Amino acid sequence: MMTGMEESPDLLAGDDSKGRSDTVDLSLDGSLAVDISDALSERDKVKFTVHTKTSLQQFKETEFSVVRQHEEFLWLHDRYVENPEYAGIIIPPAPPRPDFDASREKLQKLGEGEGTMTKEEFTKMKQELEAEYLATFKKTVAMHEVFLQRIAAHPALRGDVNFEVFLSYDQDLNAKTRSKKEKLGGFFKSITKSADEVLLSSQKDVDDFFENEKTFLVAYHNKIKDCTQKSDKMTKAHKNVADNYIQISSGFVQLATIENTELDKVFTKLAEALEKARKLEGRVASDEDLKLSDTVRYYMRDSEAAKDLLYRRTRSLADYENANKNLEKARTKNKDVPTAESQQQSCCEKFEKISEMAKKELTEFKQRRIAYFKKNFVDLVELELKHAKAQQQLYSSCIAALKEDME
Repeated sequence: MMTGMEESPDLLAGDDSKGRSDTVDLSLDGSLAVDISDALSERDKVKFTVHTKTSLQQFKETEFSVVRQHEEFLWLHDRYVENPEYAGIIIPPAPPRPDFDASREKLQKLGEGEGTMTKEEFTKMKQELEAEYLATFKKTVAMHEVFLQRIAAHPALRGDVNFEVFLSYDQDLNAKTRSKKEKLGGFFKSITKSADEVLLSSQKDVDDFFENEKTFLVAYHNKIKDCTQKSDKMTKAHKNVADNYIQISSGFVQLATIENTELDKVFTKLAEALEKARKLEGRVASDEDLKLSDTVRYYMRDSEAAKDLLYRRTRSLADYENANKNLEKARTKNKDVPTAESQQQSCCEKFEKISEMAKKELTEFKQRRIAYFKKNFVDLVELELKHAKAQQQLYSSCIAALKEDME
């Protein structure tokens, strides 16, 4: 299935962007612009066309494109996470794995139940599910694009050689799906990290700024996670209402076709009004999904990345304090003092470097978060008002038309 970046008439209505995610600050200086110009969805994978336009000297050309798959995005993310040079930076969260199974399953069930519904009802339901699939696809593309643009906008991350390879190397990066052994290793690594976090959580930070940030981020992440779940439930409820309008509208259409009835005009107008109401309700769901659910979901993942930064800094602080203790022991015993001093100096420099970078990163994270929550929530309220007025006008017109027919 070839899917371009053009808007569907009923998809993301009211959004003046081009279907791209605008949940994060992607301001660039113009020297490195990255976007996903096209994407091809196949049954078991999505191929993203990554387009780059740059004036940076490390690139041989000023404009070029490569095709990348999801595993290659994860490969790039892992290169940053595993590089100690970036320990003091909030690594942009990796894009979620493309998942169209739910939409495909709904389409399959719709096909199996085709004989139990009218042709008109089947067509409308199919259109709704296809629009849902397209929305999911476009969100997948947007999240992969945001990941790259966050890196391209960061003064330190953008210069990484792996990013240069990702953008310009026109062959497969051989970033295959992880094997069972690698997944098991990753699982144990996450368990070890979680246990380590518990041990380090009781460690009092030497800097009040980071101690306050740790307390805030833990509470914030839990609350925004809960908000994301509730937002998804609300969006799903609006989608269910739109689906129910299809069935009710089809019922009125069938009633209008019954012979010798004086209410056929009434039923027809009700069916038409409900069809328009279905489209409006679908737009409400799409806008809430884009402006609310996507925003809080992204910052739920971004706050997790900020927590990871604090974990790395706390781990570095613990190493520094252990190095101080080892130095004291070495001096007491007058044994291996130079080695202990060198280790202590190295840990000190690493901790100070991470702390300096982390303070700037966390401050920018707060500014970015506040600015874009404000922007998207203002946009959402304006769209909600727009749809509410449209619904009010629709129902008023329908009631007036019905009164006219009944007189």
